[in-house]
Amino acid sequence: MGAALVGFVLAAQAARADDDITIAVAGPMTGQLATIGDQFKQGAEAAVKAINAKGGVMGRQLKLSIEDDVCDPKQAVSVANRIVANGIKFIDGHACSGSSIPASAVYAESGVLMMSPASSNPIMTDDAAAKGWPTIMRLYTRDDAQGAFIGPWIAKKYAGKNVVILHDKSAYGQGVADAVRKTMNENGLKEVLYEGLNAGEKDYSALVTKLKGLKADVVYFGGYHPEAGLMLRQSDEQGFKYQLIMPDSIASPEFWQIAGPAGEGTMFVFPSDPQAKPEAKEAVENIKSGGFVPEGFTLFSYSVIQAFAQGIERAGTDDPMKVAEVLKNGEPIHTVVGDVIFDEKGDFKNAAYDINQWHDGKYAPIAQ
Repeated sequence: MGAALVGFVLAAQAARADDDITIAVAGPMTGQLATIGDQFKQGAEAAVKAINAKGGVMGRQLKLSIEDDVCDPKQAVSVANRIVANGIKFIDGHACSGSSIPASAVYAESGVLMMSPASSNPIMTDDAAAKGWPTIMRLYTRDDAQGAFIGPWIAKKYAGKNVVILHDKSAYGQGVADAVRKTMNENGLKEVLYEGLNAGEKDYSALVTKLKGLKADVVYFGGYHPEAGLMLRQSDEQGFKYQLIMPDSIASPEFWQIAGPAGEGTMFVFPSDPQAKPEAKEAVENIKSGGFVPEGFTLFSYSVIQAFAQGIERAGTDDPMKVAEVLKNGEPIHTVVGDVIFDEKGDFKNAAYDINQWHDGKYAPIAQ
């Protein structure tokens, strides 16, 4: 009888485990951009803990599978194939647009639902819509929307100044730089230099010399914090100062760790700070109690888990196609970043932005 009872309990536990809803969290868990992956992981784990504590989703518990793509396109495709082979239907990721775009084809072909909390290149959802892929979404903003916000502001604030636009040749970096360049030009300001640099290099002294020769007043750089921090430090070593403006990628303490005091005054665009929203208060307190500050993409990753949970409940099923359909029906999803409405392409509608500025190792929004 004892053996039979143990067998019954183990079988019951296995049945419950099989009934869990697994969500893959895919991003750069290692490598230069591992801080972004950690933000994804921390946000997703906090959301799963909160949802499970309230009974889960339709009586089922959520669990996570953490996947590392190092923000590398080839590895992202391998990760996507592994996720699909493991029967996982929902993906919180990927981070870098250069990873999300090729991975999305794998997910679309398999009919599973991918929602990125960070990828901003419009190609991701534009191509998905053109190809009739309904399960590719993002709970984040688009480069063209960010460009429409900051490009005219740069044109007005720095009219008559020498503005340089740089990018790191990635789908994300060049995409956002091109969007800013377009709207800045349309508003009457032409850059004195538009150029790509090689990500991962350690010596940008030649570039700094070029910027000095152009007497650059402002540099807009579409890229990530490692290169931005090094450029600023090496510029400071040459005694050359300029206003650096970045997209959302430097909402990380690692930027200051690399740049040091040379990062003082650096500006960047980010969706209006979700940490300050009333909806986020409890989540922020819970995450901070574990010793992590929910900066950057943390609360967007949290919100993706909330969107999946609400979508499954509203659809009455974990069929990804039906979940995607209800998520795009115009009814708001209630998340820690506020109420989110998705358009027919699966994009986050009507996002608002802040211009943030780094000061003494911390950043905060500035008056526009």
